[in-house]
Amino acid sequence: MRRAEIVTAVILGLLSIYFMWKSGEPPAWNPDAARFDNIWFIPDEGPGSGFWPFWLSAVMLGCCIWIGWNWYRKTSPQSRSRERYLSDYEVRALVFVCGGLLGFLLLIDVIGYYGAIFVFLLYYIRIIGRHSLATTFAISTAVPVAAFFFFDVAMRIVLPKGYLEPAFVPLYDIFL
Repeated sequence: MRRAEIVTAVILGLLSIYFMWKSGEPPAWNPDAARFDNIWFIPDEGPGSGFWPFWLSAVMLGCCIWIGWNWYRKTSPQSRSRERYLSDYEVRALVFVCGGLLGFLLLIDVIGYYGAIFVFLLYYIRIIGRHSLATTFAISTAVPVAAFFFFDVAMRIVLPKGYLEPAFVPLYDIFL
């Protein structure tokens, strides 16, 4: 447990630094701007394009440093623990969840985002969660429908449809 805590903090800390560096890049529409100009408030405009990613990553880096300090001082229960990080049951559960997520990602190209999320939720809620068929189908249907109206209709962000694209044409005629 102790080793897992510090390894996770170091990896997340390195990711934070990378995100801070990337969010400080000048925007594509203004390549002559200096690095990190866009992480501040711009007068009469508001926050720059890198403001939120930079400062959220800075907070995440601060949390990682705090975790590392507590690990060094052994003040948290995890930093004093010599137990295994994951039991056999937890490893098995992680494999099932990661396998489902991998299947979801692979299905996006074939049946699109909405079909893939439907299949993933069927698997996750019924197989992993062992919920009733009524609950499984209600949630597995409601989430892709809500996501369609949120992304495609309200936000006008078109997500991949895969081979299910023809099923969405009548919906586009109605809502767009």
